[in-house]
Amino acid sequence: MTLDELKRSLSGASPPRGLPTAVAALWWAAKDGGDAAWVHAYLHRVEGDLPNAGYWYRQAGRKRASGALETE
Repeated sequence: MTLDELKRSLSGASPPRGLPTAVAALWWAAKDGGDAAWVHAYLHRVEGDLPNAGYWYRQAGRKRASGALETE
């Protein structure tokens, strides 16, 4: 799949079948939805960047998580 094909596929409700997992994740991130922002926040928590995580939780419209990463 080319970048242009991927961009055109963003009008769909879900990523095209058969995309590698990492490319499907990028597809969801490109949709710019709350769930993508939530994942972004989580990844900042994983790396220990809590101020940046807080920003992304706000973008996702979610309360900042403070429990164990495994429970989120």
